[in-house]
Amino acid sequence: MSLNDRRNGKDRRKEKRDTLDRRKNKDRRLNSDRRVQTERRTQADRRTISIDYSNRATDIQVEKSFDDQVEGRNAVLELLESGKDVNKIYITKGERKGSINKIIAIANERRIIIVEKDKTQMDMMAGTENYQGVIAIVPPYEYVDVEDILNVAKEKNKDPFVLVLDGIEDTHNLGAIIRTAEAAGVDGIIIPKRRAASVNSTVSKVACGALEYIKMARVNNINDAIKKLKDNGVWICGTSLEAEKYYYEQDLTGPLAIIIGNEANGISNLVKKNCDFLVKIPMIGKVQSLNASVSTGIVLYGALRKR
Repeated sequence: MSLNDRRNGKDRRKEKRDTLDRRKNKDRRLNSDRRVQTERRTQADRRTISIDYSNRATDIQVEKSFDDQVEGRNAVLELLESGKDVNKIYITKGERKGSINKIIAIANERRIIIVEKDKTQMDMMAGTENYQGVIAIVPPYEYVDVEDILNVAKEKNKDPFVLVLDGIEDTHNLGAIIRTAEAAGVDGIIIPKRRAASVNSTVSKVACGALEYIKMARVNNINDAIKKLKDNGVWICGTSLEAEKYYYEQDLTGPLAIIIGNEANGISNLVKKNCDFLVKIPMIGKVQSLNASVSTGIVLYGALRKR
């Protein structure tokens, strides 16, 4: 083999190696570009997914944020039959038994929007555990003034019968008290704005529709409300273990407001001083206190019996 042939062979081998190197470099670049594109797509997908989840979470939060919702079949049925405004009714998918059919019929008759949701979504919306497959969204609860409560009695041509709650904190107690008060013929209930339970979905559920038939005033200062009641000729009856008379020994006729205190501390000292008289419930057993809603029922019906 001549020298030129050797040189030509070396040149051809070198060209092959260069070609292979170029191909390898090109493949590396392509693979690198593919990885970058894949990473970009993955990041984009992640962003898309996070937006989707964010939107779902927002939807749930929007629905969950409704403080003014009524839950439970009896409560929603009473709400519909009262004729008050209802924005929307949510029903668990597949719920078509019992009173739910009556709720749907009345809602359709009143042209109220009905939305079906699965149980998981409904559970997240509900403010109570036992919402019975139905949640009604209503406009914010409208509190009234003390004068409006007094006008209820005037319209009925009767003596005012008012309940004042001095710091009831438990929403279940408030709902039970509202239900009892409405059944006992109370014209209205006065509650404070601070350090006390207010009307929400739990209260509506426990009250079982009574909120639709009784007025409630929410005031800045209970003592100012008491003064307003006194100025309108209403006698103020406080409840306290320190009272000398039992509720059945006291004259509870005429214009009357009964005050029930906080679950733990009872009525405050200043409120106690502003009462015209105090009454107590007999305690014969070892336990010297009753649930606030039970105490309310005993005293209210004691007064109703004499009125």
